[in-house]
Amino acid sequence: MATTARPTANEVPAGAIVLAAVTGAHGVAGEVRLKVFADDLAAHRSFNDGALNLVKLRDGTIARFAEVADRTAAEALRGTVLTVPRDALPPLGEGEYYHADLLGLAAVSTTGEDLGVVAAVENFGAGDVVEVRRASGKTFMVPIAAVPEWNAERLVIEADFVEG
Repeated sequence: MATTARPTANEVPAGAIVLAAVTGAHGVAGEVRLKVFADDLAAHRSFNDGALNLVKLRDGTIARFAEVADRTAAEALRGTVLTVPRDALPPLGEGEYYHADLLGLAAVSTTGEDLGVVAAVENFGAGDVVEVRRASGKTFMVPIAAVPEWNAERLVIEADFVEG
């Protein structure tokens, strides 16, 4: 069973930002393979409230942690997400955002219609796409270009992009 020191995606503590996930062991000496969600994982040395401390990062996706001595320990980390506190991330410029900051925001149209909440932010290669979950459970997606404004409480979507 995972602990808060080694959370899975469903156990991320409030205020923590997921930067990567362990996908498995790499080799026999305790290195792990990572799926990285950040531009620069190497900028951080401590993850999961200090439970995992990065010693080495190779090719951006192979990591060695001080606490992981062998392949068995590395395999035990499979599924663990690497988190940092939100305030450990660099400040943003005007018009920039972290995906995590948009998740859970109320979504409204430019005409004032309540649309639901932001359920996900994806990027399939052509820019960010916002997924909105309606109260009915149905979802729809819009390109971030259809979002003229957002703040800490809500995200506004151009009415022409809203699906029923």
